[in-house]
Amino acid sequence: MSENSQFRFGPATGVGSMPGGDAREAVKTVTGSFEDFPFLPELPARGPGADMIGRTAGMLVELYARVEPSGWRLGDRPGRDTRRARSWLGEDLDALEEFTQGYQGPLKVQAVGPWTLAAGLELKNGEAAVSDPGACRDLAASLAEGLRLHLAEVARRVPGAQLVLQLDEPSLTAVLRGRVRTASGYRTHRAVDRQLVESALRDVAGVHDGGPVVVHSCAPDVPFALLRRAGVAGISFDFSLLTERDDEAIGEAVEAGTRLFAGVVPGTDAPLSDPAGSVMGVRTLWRRLGLRPGLLPEAVTVTPACGLAGATPGYARAAYAHCVRAARSLADNPE
Repeated sequence: MSENSQFRFGPATGVGSMPGGDAREAVKTVTGSFEDFPFLPELPARGPGADMIGRTAGMLVELYARVEPSGWRLGDRPGRDTRRARSWLGEDLDALEEFTQGYQGPLKVQAVGPWTLAAGLELKNGEAAVSDPGACRDLAASLAEGLRLHLAEVARRVPGAQLVLQLDEPSLTAVLRGRVRTASGYRTHRAVDRQLVESALRDVAGVHDGGPVVVHSCAPDVPFALLRRAGVAGISFDFSLLTERDDEAIGEAVEAGTRLFAGVVPGTDAPLSDPAGSVMGVRTLWRRLGLRPGLLPEAVTVTPACGLAGATPGYARAAYAHCVRAARSLADNPE
């Protein structure tokens, strides 16, 4: 079993992003929906600096980024975009602290992982940082230090929390397969060696000082085996994108104690089936793998398929409630 297999994850949680721009309202929704496993919301609708790349760029130590017409680009000094990102994060932490007074239990915070960050940040020449091995190393080191400081700040504000760090890596498969496009758009950058990818993920995850780290990707072909070797405690994914090719890697992950964050609820407004129907595919997978049904609630956390930034506020609340009911269905009727 993995070293984090005894950590008590909650039965359901969200992925990270939410609609709207009101931090207090977002945290109130999250803490009200997920009493056993809340998370720090992200509100990209506020604009640059609240988006996925910009928010994490604001956490970097001794590296800075600014918004260019083509996207986020590394620069020499902090500017208004860095200050805006840090200000919004501070606002979010203030709201989290307000609504988690006395809370004890797992609490999830999210940041972009080193490889999606390297694919999403431009160097001064306009090319993605993933094109330069030295830049990738510097980014990973800066991110690791920034996350260490961020986790310490959250722990200070919510002292009863058992922190879970989620690294968002939607571009990980593209990095591994050489599918990240060049600035011209006509070519792609070469694939990064799998051992380098694994090593950087392990190093960044290591800043959590033994605490559980989850990697999230809502892209197809999540590299389950690589992530397990990198030592993560959980893997978060869009369940609808799984194929039977993933069965062996998933079975090995579960048997090793890796938590599955199964994204079974649509990430944008859609009709919601009954909760038992939402997790029917999870039960089917379990039977196909020959896993013990009683292990389901011990191994699976139910989530939306991806972030809810593109959803309406009403749907986001309904989706979170649906996740909680679906997780309860798994626990009550694992067969």
